[in-house]
Amino acid sequence: MRIALVNPITRRSQGYHTVGSFIPQLGLQVLARLVPEEHSVDIVDEVFGARYTDTELTRERYDLVGITSYSSGATRAYEIAQACRKQGIMTVMGGPHASACPDEAQPYADSIAIGECDEIWPRIVRDAAAGELQSRYQGELSDLEVTGFGRAAQDLEPVNGQYDVSAIQTSRGCPVGCEYCSVTKFNGPKIRRRRITDIVDEWNATLKKFIFVVDDNFFGLGQRHAEWSKDLLRAIIKHGRKRLWFSQTTINMGEDPEGLRLAYKAGCRGMLIGFETFNAESLKEYSKGINRRNVSRYQELVDGFHKAGIAVFGGFIIGSDQDTPETVADTALAAVKLGVDIIQITNLTPLPDTKMYERYRREGRLLATDYPEDWERYTFTETVYRPKNMTARELDEAIYELRHAAAKENWVIKRAVRTLIRTRSLTTALFVLGMNRGWKRMAKIQVPRDQRRFGFTPIENTQRFGKILDSFRMHLDVGVAR
Repeated sequence: MRIALVNPITRRSQGYHTVGSFIPQLGLQVLARLVPEEHSVDIVDEVFGARYTDTELTRERYDLVGITSYSSGATRAYEIAQACRKQGIMTVMGGPHASACPDEAQPYADSIAIGECDEIWPRIVRDAAAGELQSRYQGELSDLEVTGFGRAAQDLEPVNGQYDVSAIQTSRGCPVGCEYCSVTKFNGPKIRRRRITDIVDEWNATLKKFIFVVDDNFFGLGQRHAEWSKDLLRAIIKHGRKRLWFSQTTINMGEDPEGLRLAYKAGCRGMLIGFETFNAESLKEYSKGINRRNVSRYQELVDGFHKAGIAVFGGFIIGSDQDTPETVADTALAAVKLGVDIIQITNLTPLPDTKMYERYRREGRLLATDYPEDWERYTFTETVYRPKNMTARELDEAIYELRHAAAKENWVIKRAVRTLIRTRSLTTALFVLGMNRGWKRMAKIQVPRDQRRFGFTPIENTQRFGKILDSFRMHLDVGVAR
């Protein structure tokens, strides 16, 4: 059979998928490697646009199409699946959204794959080839160390583009269990590790010089997780090719100087940390216990990353029951004072099948419920529920003002200089420079769309805009001085 694996992108993504490098859809590369040799497989990734999907997914080219998607891409995924089925192409849909909403997804595809698909994917392919495709398959959370699952087809590029970096996963699962996050439900609360020798082998096989290690929690929680991570880092230092890389972790890694030193020596130049907020009550609402226990130590822990030469990419979420429109500016200012090198502020977004989504649904607070069309609004750039201390529009306007300030101010190079001073690492500063250029580019892309949506420019709404602009001036001046 001829197989296409497709990653659909919402048409309302507003630049978020292309702010910097083109990052692989790792799940599709993992499944591609599991396709039996007698079949051919292509990857189609809509981060490179929709032209190939719209014109080349034909019965003459493909016999089976597999589609994955997050919730924001579900509307587009359903559209692609329907178009394929009309041509007589067998269609399987999986990924986070189809797993969270299998009954919704079922009418659009011949088959739905729920959960992790490493074990069931070869069986799905065999059933399709035999004309015995089942309507639903249930995946399992396998022991990655025993099965060896998780390795990707690193040499397989999309037929409609080329990735700039590689993606590798060393573990799956996260025990934190944030109320708004779908990872714990989809990948489980237990961190499951791959074999270190397999990871290093894949590390050496990739042709790209920069790697995104896509683990949701690279360092994990507790001493046992930390020791495994340090064993992996030692193996990369000793046996791995020289690569620079970036990953995601929890704030507790900042208190382990040995782990940070090993990470830098192994090529790590940045870590994404979900700070979410500086408000302890909001952290309690989010069920983010590890941050709540450490919120008073944020500065000490951020300094730990910097001392090791590693940049901090801080993720912040606005929209908790304690937030107001002024929280946007307050959070940006606090993040600057903290020394966060790359700041990402997004709208709180209750994803389907999460504890937050179910709570908001029970409370009647969801605003975007015309499914499946409204899934395109779940992009983390629009408020899709009713906040407690402001309207959805007020929150959206406040973040719009922040984007407007980010697009105008000449802050990107000065942020990189500040990182160079703090980390004493040129490669880390260059990583920060590239990421912040991407965020500024995203802001420039989105600001005109915001202007059309809201009907004003922030300079007309001077009180709050002035506060946000002041925070970005501190982003430039105070940051370099400290």
